[in-house]
Amino acid sequence: MAKSRRGRSGPEAVRETVDGGVAELRPDRDRPRGWTLLIDGAPQSHVDLDDPAYLEFSYQRRLGHIVDLAAPPGRPLHVLHLGGGALTMARYVAATRPRSTQQVVEIDAPLVQLVRRQLPLESGWRVRVRGGDARAGLAKVPDGWADLIIADVFGGARTPAHLTSTEFVAEAGRALKAGGWYAANLADGPPLRFLRGQIATVRAVFPEVCLTADPAVLRGKRFGNAVLLAADRELPVADLTRRAAGDPHAGRVEHGRALLDFTGGAAPVTDAEAVASPAPPAAVFD
Repeated sequence: MAKSRRGRSGPEAVRETVDGGVAELRPDRDRPRGWTLLIDGAPQSHVDLDDPAYLEFSYQRRLGHIVDLAAPPGRPLHVLHLGGGALTMARYVAATRPRSTQQVVEIDAPLVQLVRRQLPLESGWRVRVRGGDARAGLAKVPDGWADLIIADVFGGARTPAHLTSTEFVAEAGRALKAGGWYAANLADGPPLRFLRGQIATVRAVFPEVCLTADPAVLRGKRFGNAVLLAADRELPVADLTRRAAGDPHAGRVEHGRALLDFTGGAAPVTDAEAVASPAPPAAVFD
């Protein structure tokens, strides 16, 4: 059962046990209707009910740039979200691209119930949330349905192994329209073996790939998030680079030869070899 209190200074945190651990919705003292979702104490996402286009976390801003550049401003999209969390990116798409049709696949049903109860979606948004495993949900999506697929799946702070293979990425490619984009939020730290393998894996399926991350993460100085973007057509690397550089925590975009060099000869990962992403060090949040 959820526990919450309201004090004289405003709402208090809401805590509830979900499949993935203890979920906490913590109020943002700087934003009257802002909330941060934490799982077992680790921040996962942030929502501002008054401004769903506001993105607090660096990795979510980088995904937001991708949403912004995926089509001319305001054009509705078909978007598939693998992993839901607090539904931050689905809210962002709905706010910035009205009349978009979205599907969200989230395995943690109690978390979905908590989020939809405490942080309800606006009426009129075309967002369908389905329970279940991300890969199984992806398999149900018709061929060529999505303009954009966002994979942001973590279980126990790790991306499950079966969502890191060439077979999984090829299934995402099947569900995309011609010219559609595949974006994945990944997490790794030194020596970046997992991230390099994921770049090679996505490159085995898509001819165009770029990577956006904090420069310190790319240099192997710390654990953090990196966002991969892939497509079967040329990507707007220059626009993405400008937007990432202008973020409060500036990101760097790698593409082409520089990205190939960064990969360092890593081989694509198949289902038979796939492993989960590494667990973050204690008290490391991006």
